[in-house]
Amino acid sequence: MTGDTLTLVAFMVLMFAGFYFLIIRPQQKRQKKQQDMLSELKRGDRIVTIGGIYGVIEALDEKSLVIKAESGALLRLVRGGVAMKQEDEVTVQE
Repeated sequence: MTGDTLTLVAFMVLMFAGFYFLIIRPQQKRQKKQQDMLSELKRGDRIVTIGGIYGVIEALDEKSLVIKAESGALLRLVRGGVAMKQEDEVTVQE
């Protein structure tokens, strides 16, 4: 192998490593965190759907859940439709 070939191979390896640590690995961490959150959902949790609907979990099974929206409507959605758990809001006193 010539010096140019070794330089090219080293550059390609460094590019792949940079791509992995800057793009792939953080995405895997986000997916794992989302999966953990979805698996820990329970009745009574306050959630926000990916569509922006706020609600409280009324019932759930392996693949879906029923939420009661703030309007009082009951909605059934797949677990993947949950964007995040709504944390208790802290009110700021002035």
